[in-house]
Amino acid sequence: MFSPGTLLALAESNVWRWLFRLGGIGLIPLGLLDNSPIPVPGAMDVATILLAAQQQDLWLYYALMATIGSLLGGFLTYRIARTGGKEAIEKKFPRRKVQKFYKTFERWGFFAIAIPAMLPPPIPLTLFLFVAGALQYPTAKFLAALALGRTARYTLLAFLAGRYGTQILHFIKKFSHPGLVAIALLLAAIAALIICFWKHQQHIAHPAHQK
Repeated sequence: MFSPGTLLALAESNVWRWLFRLGGIGLIPLGLLDNSPIPVPGAMDVATILLAAQQQDLWLYYALMATIGSLLGGFLTYRIARTGGKEAIEKKFPRRKVQKFYKTFERWGFFAIAIPAMLPPPIPLTLFLFVAGALQYPTAKFLAALALGRTARYTLLAFLAGRYGTQILHFIKKFSHPGLVAIALLLAAIAALIICFWKHQQHIAHPAHQK
């Protein structure tokens, strides 16, 4: 995972400024990069939060663009791994680590993609994308799992940023760029907790409903 200093350097670079000026469209190439073999953990979260906080009425648009960018990037990584197979992935990553991911993926399948896609860094989503491709996981199931996780993540991040945009921008102005990392992780964690709590409540309420 990149340190706050690295993200700060990225935020101040011309590339970042160019992507940020593009608005929602800029989330597409950023999504390609974030889900590539050389990801930038946290960058997509930061961009989505900032854009939604600055234009609060467009939070759903930014959530959609972030999801599309992430899906395109994830699918590209999946296709690369699918073409190269196990040999390609085992050359790129330590064999012991890859074997561990194989076992996790074989056990959880769909949720081995959906859950990491929903959670914030340092959850290693990229390696799961590679493993899905290397193991020839069905394309339709792969896209459905990735879409589920990313839609939940970016919708909730953008919604919270849109709802509390003024407070978020004030926090950023006060604490400068390193605070963006904390905001991204905090909001992503809140998003994951909200989903887990909602599912738990549904599970509790269901038996009572049947009665």
